[in-house]
Amino acid sequence: MPEGVFYATGKRKTAVARVWIKPGVGQIIINRRPMDEYVHRESDRMLIMEPFEASNLVGKFDVRVNVKGGGIFGQAGAIRHGISKALVLAEPDMRDSLKKAGFLTRDSRMKERKKYGQPGARARFQYSKR
Repeated sequence: MPEGVFYATGKRKTAVARVWIKPGVGQIIINRRPMDEYVHRESDRMLIMEPFEASNLVGKFDVRVNVKGGGIFGQAGAIRHGISKALVLAEPDMRDSLKKAGFLTRDSRMKERKKYGQPGARARFQYSKR
């Protein structure tokens, strides 16, 4: 890896984000597209920017992300997790504020698998008495 570039992997649900950050002007590229083009919902953009706002580093790092799997919300969560881990590598003194905000913890909640003999994970087929 080039000098001054920090890499981390973020995960959420079935989404996996590979994140590279380097000192720069705050440009965020996701899957070779600008963030505004890739992420349309403002709430998802805010989710991605949370680690920078929590550590007062908005506009100080350029971010390049490869993300796959899951939906846009899961991908946004994975990107946030990856950015947080990369920021800790770049600025070790930011660990406490990011940890307190809960950005370094991998959200382990996953969709429960569908079981055989029923239509969903917990739902049962309707009982018919006659």
